[in-house]
Amino acid sequence: MTSITEFGAVGDGLTDDTAAVQAAIDARHREGGGRVLVPAGGVFRCGTIQLRSGIELHVEAGATLEASPDDAAYTVRRATGGLSNGIPADDTELSTMFITAEGCRDVSITGRGTIDGGGRHFIESDLGPMYAMRKVRPYTIFLVGCEHVTIRDVLIRDAAYWTVRLSGCRDVLVDSVSIRNDLKLPNNDGIDVDTCQRVRISGCDIVAADDAICIKTCQESRQFGECRDVTVTGCTVVSRSSGICIGSEIAAPIRRCVISSCVISDSHRGLALKLSEAGGVHDVLFTDIVIETRFFDSRFWGRGEPIYMSSYPWRGASGTAHNVRFRNILARSENGILIRSEEPGKISGVVLSDVRVEIDRWSGESGGAWDLRPHPAQALIEHPTSGIHLERLRDVRLSSCEVVWGQEPGGRASDLGEALTVVDVHDVRVVDFRGEPARSGSEPPPM
Repeated sequence: MTSITEFGAVGDGLTDDTAAVQAAIDARHREGGGRVLVPAGGVFRCGTIQLRSGIELHVEAGATLEASPDDAAYTVRRATGGLSNGIPADDTELSTMFITAEGCRDVSITGRGTIDGGGRHFIESDLGPMYAMRKVRPYTIFLVGCEHVTIRDVLIRDAAYWTVRLSGCRDVLVDSVSIRNDLKLPNNDGIDVDTCQRVRISGCDIVAADDAICIKTCQESRQFGECRDVTVTGCTVVSRSSGICIGSEIAAPIRRCVISSCVISDSHRGLALKLSEAGGVHDVLFTDIVIETRFFDSRFWGRGEPIYMSSYPWRGASGTAHNVRFRNILARSENGILIRSEEPGKISGVVLSDVRVEIDRWSGESGGAWDLRPHPAQALIEHPTSGIHLERLRDVRLSSCEVVWGQEPGGRASDLGEALTVVDVHDVRVVDFRGEPARSGSEPPPM
């Protein structure tokens, strides 16, 4: 084991300890690998830290590894699509990295200490529900093309941008990690699984303004193939966007994903599948999940949907989805379930089984709108609220599903309508559905 203090790290929260931390990592790597210790009792402020193969960066309980407020301290920069509407070629200002590695094997970040992403240093102004941010701000952890990766136990707080980004990595375990981000700071996703294979995320507790957990395939990662064999289990999440999301970036296929035994609360959207690029999503199971979603400021994507699945073109063609199942879902929300495609035939093989949604209103925000972003219109679209809305789909099954209105009949919001709306769906079967229109006198849903 090697301590960073052996190489001159001060840990006073003011000194730039980057050189000492990097020297400890490089020395341990030359000796064949092992643990590099960030010891208790210090706040070690650093710019870019590059991990090496065989290195375990261990942040001891009582220690903090803190991102520098100085942009010049970040020496590794990459073109990514996040700062340029998803197109890395248009990224005129390269993204910066705090903790990073590329092409490494057997890389670990562990310990019960704190990794501080320094998001507060990159705020330009307070807009009320959201901050205006400097465009260039560091990814907290960004690993590219690595194999045998473990991130365990650490507390990561105040990310300035995506908190944990894994691009093109294989055999990954993220276990018992806590993420505590500022809920007014945009783009601070919790965990992004980008074009990775064999990923297990378990027992994590995430609070993030943007998507808490997102599975995607970004354009800059296409050389790594597809994203597949991903499990998310036993996580608790809070988000001002989607709790657990697949997309919007789908530059390559995403398949064989299981999300189970999770709790999503106080979020703008629960489970989201956004087919905004031409890639395909296949064989996905969401099971045994409890959800509570509500309305937040419209600058954050989402509109209170417990389940949201859409196919709309963002750049060019929209994507496809086949064999997606939602099973044993219990939801309380301010909006209904929306599964909708702009073109027929894009979404097929959808099953909702034992799904109950209770629609209530408590945020004080008005309903009656869809948020289809990243749709080219980039705006909310007025529309009545159904408990479950299905449109332009193929091969859909609803079994033992239920819609309940939380408000008393005389006090229900004017936008609330049908329990179930089915529009232009080919081959639909509904078995044991329970739900009545929000107001008496409404026509029954088409079946």
